[in-house]
Amino acid sequence: MIIEVKVPQLPESVAEATLLTWKKKVGEAVARDENLIDIETDKVVLEIPAPQAGVLTSIVLEEGATVGSLDLIATIDTEAQAAVAAPAVSNPSAAIAEQQQRIESIAASAGVPASALGFGTAVMPAAKKLAADAGLDASTVAGSGRGGRVLKEDVQAALAKPAATPAAAAAPAVALGERAEQRVPMSRLRARVAERLLESQHTNAILTTFNEINMKPLMDLRNKYKDRFEKEHGVKLGFMGFFVKAAVHALKKYPIVNASVDGKDIVYHGYFDIGVAVGSPRGLVVPVIRNADQLSLADIEKTIADFGKRAQEGKLGIEELTGGTYTISNGGTFGSMMSTPIINPPQSAILGMHATKERAVVENGEIVVRPMMYLAQSYDHRIIDGREAVLSLVAIKDAIEDPARLLLDL
Repeated sequence: MIIEVKVPQLPESVAEATLLTWKKKVGEAVARDENLIDIETDKVVLEIPAPQAGVLTSIVLEEGATVGSLDLIATIDTEAQAAVAAPAVSNPSAAIAEQQQRIESIAASAGVPASALGFGTAVMPAAKKLAADAGLDASTVAGSGRGGRVLKEDVQAALAKPAATPAAAAAPAVALGERAEQRVPMSRLRARVAERLLESQHTNAILTTFNEINMKPLMDLRNKYKDRFEKEHGVKLGFMGFFVKAAVHALKKYPIVNASVDGKDIVYHGYFDIGVAVGSPRGLVVPVIRNADQLSLADIEKTIADFGKRAQEGKLGIEELTGGTYTISNGGTFGSMMSTPIINPPQSAILGMHATKERAVVENGEIVVRPMMYLAQSYDHRIIDGREAVLSLVAIKDAIEDPARLLLDL
């Protein structure tokens, strides 16, 4: 029986996707629910599993093709037998080493590197694309696939390791001093981010208001309870959870900051879905904490930790990256002292956190040293007046400088 393999129904916010890497070849056996191919949307990379066990009889669309919901991409025969596999090599490691020695010998006799002859470690298309997007030289990654092939998982593992220096992970490996250039196509995610940021600047009347926060009370609270908190809840106590709580606290006081524009209407949201920007090998993504007002601090920290882990693994779902009524971005993790964050449409405001630095401040007429952070809140001036923008940011500041306010709802 011939079974069709189709692209799953994509959300309304995702118009199309790109086929990345076929995991199987025509004639190979597949198991039910085995991943056949990865597809990249402007938000996440998804897997398309085999609907039934059988043999892959045809590939309708090749890697790199643009597809939409329910497009036919392959067929599976549930009654066919897989093609006879090639004889297994008794010692594959030795065979690979022997082949590599022959390649190096040929290269040496020609006086050129092996890579110049077209040989070297095989890098699968998905791995090559992911490495290129992240500015990583795929040839430096140890491959775990058949014959030493570099798989997407190998690149993900390499990217998860701390970089030797920030610069090494920030840009592609380009020879310096030779005026060399390297052209790398934007990933679908990067292209969509660029499109949305331009859209935000063109359609919103964006202004930014600033304030500063004395982080000492929150840092003292965290230092006092972080060990007990982690022991009790199984997650580290960070700062982002407090800022999510403080943001919800402020949004309840000033609902217009949690609203959005739809044509000539203002949509007030009776819920608080807070997006938290996190880094991933594919770029910045913003998963959403749903109903943040109903979650405990521990639940929020667990959700953020889970988002961060799955962002690195490329396992966030589309539904987790859509919606949201307000966003928090923490450029301070990279050392940013001040910035003007851009609104994530259709939201109307975004909070930017920055690095905490010890500075001299005046308290009660005396100069003291305090750990200070600058906050920036960008807002859509079409619906949010300066008064609400400033007061909502002050409400966040007050809640962080006196965390008891969050418990007492003051």
